[in-house]
Amino acid sequence: MIKRTVEISTPGCYLHTRDAQLVIEKDGLKVGSVPIEDLGVLILDSPQLLVTSSLISGLAEQNVSVIFTDSKHLPSSLTVPFSAHSIQSKVLNGQIAISLPTKKRLWAAVVSAKIANQARSLELCGKDGTALREIADRVKSGDPANLEAYAAKVYWRKLFGDAFRRDRFANDHNILLNYGYAIMRAATARAIVGTGLHPGLGINHKNQYNPFPLADDLVEPLRPFVDVCVASILAEMFSDPGNAEPELVLDRGKKAALLGLLADDCSYDARPLPLLAALGCYVATVKQVMLGEAQKPVIPTFVK
Repeated sequence: MIKRTVEISTPGCYLHTRDAQLVIEKDGLKVGSVPIEDLGVLILDSPQLLVTSSLISGLAEQNVSVIFTDSKHLPSSLTVPFSAHSIQSKVLNGQIAISLPTKKRLWAAVVSAKIANQARSLELCGKDGTALREIADRVKSGDPANLEAYAAKVYWRKLFGDAFRRDRFANDHNILLNYGYAIMRAATARAIVGTGLHPGLGINHKNQYNPFPLADDLVEPLRPFVDVCVASILAEMFSDPGNAEPELVLDRGKKAALLGLLADDCSYDARPLPLLAALGCYVATVKQVMLGEAQKPVIPTFVK
């Protein structure tokens, strides 16, 4: 079953659970409900929401990632459960014991897939991705040449023009990218805990203040899906999507487009699959590599 991504942003709502449903009330009246088991990601986009602890517990039991936003309506925190897998201790011990060569092999696969997806992203936007495809083929174990960073310079220039800089604090295209990446990161963290892996044990990201380094590792090949969506949104707004727009507003329509990415089809192991479902399969293959049951993960790509 395809899990749903739901955002609640109306101030003054009371969120609780009844009969395994997320129930939304406002001014004492029920305005909506959804089965908790149908949810994959829940976004709470208002500081004026009242949420019961029983609902939070019920969401955790069904492996639902809950995102809270800040004053700019951008995701600021993420909650994921740690009891969503029946043999989590066994899997965690295997994850802790992963060898350095295995980590390097995994990271090379992630980086190569990310750059290949960036090449496809450019092609879908009507640009030439040949240079990035060649870079993707040169990635070696551990990416010692840091081709990921080199490819990024080429990619952003081709996608959004010479003036664009990837800066999560900038008030331009980056607003849309930040929102989309945060949604994708939350879905990745959800998939990680669903397999029994711990999101705090990364293969490349190591910031001690980051609680989800593994999610930040594994989300990398999925970022180009967000990039294409953002480029499409900008193409509708401006004649030249490479021009920065300092007052770009993250409104409901743009959020809906980015949230919808998780339900869109990707190509997974040469077959179409909703991205959220493919995420679970992708992370499961990462676990297999960590436990010595496979040599290489299977990573979602764009539908051809």
